[in-house]
Amino acid sequence: MYKSELRKIYLQKRRSLCLQEWEAKSKQICEHLKACDSLRSAKTVLSYCSVRQEPDLQELLTIPKVWGLPRCVEKTLLWHVWTPGSLRSGNFGIPEPDPDSPTLEAEQVDLILVPCVMCDRRGYRLGYGGGFYDRMLSQPEWQGKATIGVLFDVAVIDELPIDPWDRPLDAICTESGLINTYRSS
Repeated sequence: MYKSELRKIYLQKRRSLCLQEWEAKSKQICEHLKACDSLRSAKTVLSYCSVRQEPDLQELLTIPKVWGLPRCVEKTLLWHVWTPGSLRSGNFGIPEPDPDSPTLEAEQVDLILVPCVMCDRRGYRLGYGGGFYDRMLSQPEWQGKATIGVLFDVAVIDELPIDPWDRPLDAICTESGLINTYRSS
């Protein structure tokens, strides 16, 4: 099956979650992440703003850390320090930090929480098709940063088709818990 077909199927599965299910599963994911050593030891964490019924990680932002959220600029993700009340509507209708807020560079980052449409047990993810995370994670300064894909159980499969530019994640986190990928085994 092609990635575009998989994307359509799994986005539909995610949209089929009722509000209460989505909230409960998002809360479970947050609880697993709070218990995760990678998050607990990190000083600076990159996250995302939930759109299209992605798992909502907003409650994590209350943990005392430096939190970074992305802005999409052309084909690049620029990371800014998040502060309460600083989000505005950006490209693709995704809430983004104010462009004037302080930026974060790769050397400051300890952990990246990566949104996924779906992911396989090897850590390969399927996003929305824009390649933003693949491009970023392939850059030398971002390689070696701890990465955790965030998604619901229904979107985890054994193996995705991969392309040469795809970069595996270190782990994935679902409502059932943290799963180390083959990359980190």
